[in-house]
Amino acid sequence: MEAAIDESRLEEARLAVSRHAARLFWMKGFDATSGDDIAAAAGISKRTVWRYFRSKEACVEPVLTVGELRFVALLREWPRGLGLETYLGRVMATFASDADNINDAITAVRILSILHREPALRSAWLMACHQAEQQLIEVIAARSRRAPDSFDVRLCAAAITAAIRLVDEEISVAVIHEGLRMDLDQTTARIAAAIRAASTLPICDPIA
Repeated sequence: MEAAIDESRLEEARLAVSRHAARLFWMKGFDATSGDDIAAAAGISKRTVWRYFRSKEACVEPVLTVGELRFVALLREWPRGLGLETYLGRVMATFASDADNINDAITAVRILSILHREPALRSAWLMACHQAEQQLIEVIAARSRRAPDSFDVRLCAAAITAAIRLVDEEISVAVIHEGLRMDLDQTTARIAAAIRAASTLPICDPIA
């Protein structure tokens, strides 16, 4: 129990530092931001920064990962009797009303919008997507009544994760650089359409 609490505290501490790092990368640029800058912004020592993270680019992994995992957690609560569009239409408003969710989502959008000029950060984004994919496997396995280690389940999880990643990147670039305005219903519909198009197993419709 104590080990779980310690791990939770560590993840919260890493997330707090990650939010500062992401803000600095957005404002100053990746190359212009140093470990000293991140440490000063977070109010910790540079040694602690490098104890938390294996590299400078990895500093944004927690803030990118948290939103992806929150969405997977939402899918984990998906009732078998509801189709994808109906379920997301019911729950996304609550999901998007949480202050931490909103702030972290804005941070993620900003980082994704600069991947084209900050390629070092793409590795952190891909790691975040990989973590989400691993948890999505469990969701798909349960909904399809297949083993989590089956190829079909893993393929479906990989395809859906890739689809969500592309939607996230496309929307982020359009919002930041092209002035796109999308309301929650439009965003939800875009995500649901991507998931349905990518699903290689029949999981999107109601299941008895």
